[in-house]
Amino acid sequence: MANETPAQILDKANAAAKLAREAADALNHSAEQLSDAASGLAYAASGGAIDPFVFRLAIFALAIFVGYYVVWSVTPALHTPLMSVTNAISSVIVVGALLSVGVDASGANDDGLLWAKLFGFIALVLASVNIFGGFLVTERMLAMYKKKG
Repeated sequence: MANETPAQILDKANAAAKLAREAADALNHSAEQLSDAASGLAYAASGGAIDPFVFRLAIFALAIFVGYYVVWSVTPALHTPLMSVTNAISSVIVVGALLSVGVDASGANDDGLLWAKLFGFIALVLASVNIFGGFLVTERMLAMYKKKG
């Protein structure tokens, strides 16, 4: 492993990133199928009258379980590529949160505007913490591969 060229290391990193991307795509497909099945079951059980809040709450609860099992089943070799993808997703969330915080430009004055700004600020803070923590963890993982001496 010490005699590997940078090209070989890059090839291995690209292969790991490709595996991570394929795993994420497969997980997304499975989550969509699970969501479709849950919505069909709920629709059948309630006779067609599903409260949207309950439906979204059920999807959120399922996402928590799926996320937990996905995160804890990731091998350490795939951790760094997955963290970079997570940072990219969080950066998109930051853009949406900034748009939500700056919603004053619409000219509307109602309670929904205050809630949008509040939730936008909370999303901005949480996504920023996620990005910062992701970079710290990635830096620490990369430091493990540096030669000591």
